[in-house]
Amino acid sequence: MPALPIALTCGEPAGIGPELAEQVWQELHQDGPAFFLIGDVKHLPGSVPHVLIEDPSQAPAAMGEGLPVLGIDFGTKRIPGVPDPSHAKAVINTIERAVFYAQSGQAAGLCTLPIHKKALKDGAEFAFPGHTEFLGHLGNVDNVVMMLASPLLRVVPVTIHIALSDVPAALTADLLEDTIRTTHTGLKRDFGIENPRLAIAGLNPHAGEGGVMGQEDIDLIIPVLEKLTREGLDLRGPLPADTMFHARARESYDAAICMYHDQALIPIKALDFDRGVNVTLGLPFVRTSPDHGTAFDIAGKGLANPASTIEALKLAARMGAARKDA
Repeated sequence: MPALPIALTCGEPAGIGPELAEQVWQELHQDGPAFFLIGDVKHLPGSVPHVLIEDPSQAPAAMGEGLPVLGIDFGTKRIPGVPDPSHAKAVINTIERAVFYAQSGQAAGLCTLPIHKKALKDGAEFAFPGHTEFLGHLGNVDNVVMMLASPLLRVVPVTIHIALSDVPAALTADLLEDTIRTTHTGLKRDFGIENPRLAIAGLNPHAGEGGVMGQEDIDLIIPVLEKLTREGLDLRGPLPADTMFHARARESYDAAICMYHDQALIPIKALDFDRGVNVTLGLPFVRTSPDHGTAFDIAGKGLANPASTIEALKLAARMGAARKDA
């Protein structure tokens, strides 16, 4: 019996999503994981053949003939680089459909191509900050964690899209503990790592250097790590962030927990920019996404790089298999 396919949502039609869908099929249709696109065939560039399917079970057989598409009529054609708010409800529908297929056992997980939040808000009064929060809502969970993963490094930021000046106040013991627990569980369930090793970055330079450069590492981070270590979690830290990401250091852990956005994302993007994958941990289904945006400036010009989407689909398939085994 073939493995379940991955549901690939089309994302914002005016972006590079339609091009990426065709490019990744071209790369993966012979020996990659089976997947199917949820979107409008009118939006595809037409550089590869496509096969209309009626349900996910038809996707594995269709992969050898063309890009499997589970069609949703968006009404109007796409204009590359120009988002159309009238597409918003259909874009949201593709995400809801993908989650349904994953939760009902018809898909091994979902991979989401980038959305444009303003177009969704303008066209459908989309009330969520982004994909992740909407997926948490659909999965009926409050606490989810963003991981960036590549073959070279996995990183998790505890605080994400806030000003650096707001980080110390936002960084609470409860948030840090929840992030560590969710990451630990996700590595076991979705990556098949029996005893995850987590490296925890300090907030301040040199992890505070004994309080000389700030008290947060002593007063907030260490007590959380001591509590979770007593429970049996394999944690190291708080560690100076400037010595955590060289090759020898990376061999000593399975994921790095970082205190703020750039502390996590700069090293992975410097090490492996094209292959980074956005993973949402803590959901009742597998979700990955390429680590880039809609790229309106290059949409329709044949310049999109499919590497991150290819890695995202492959990782979703591996995570789905690991979760099934678990």
